[in-house]
Amino acid sequence: MKKIVSVMTFAMTWLMTSTAFAQNWGGGGGGGQTDKSWYALGAALAIGLPALGGAFGQGRTAASALESIGRNPNAADKVFVPMILGLALIESLVIYGFIVALILQGKIV
Repeated sequence: MKKIVSVMTFAMTWLMTSTAFAQNWGGGGGGGQTDKSWYALGAALAIGLPALGGAFGQGRTAASALESIGRNPNAADKVFVPMILGLALIESLVIYGFIVALILQGKIV
């Protein structure tokens, strides 16, 4: 399973970044296009990696919390608040990645 996730992550990264570098492979003298392609790559990675990591983190958090509640239903009150706090912190990291991607996108135009 881990190998499949690694291959899929590599494939998605390659597909997303290939368009960023396509403008340099046209053969013309791009004059500053290289910087823009690096900003595009940075923006793609700045939103893609935090979203991927946040999705995995939130999935594991929810699965662990639900499993512990399933094993001990009386602990639901003690598990719920830390779970929500953890989910909020994970989501804040994804939002920071989104903000960085927006800043980098502004440098492309």
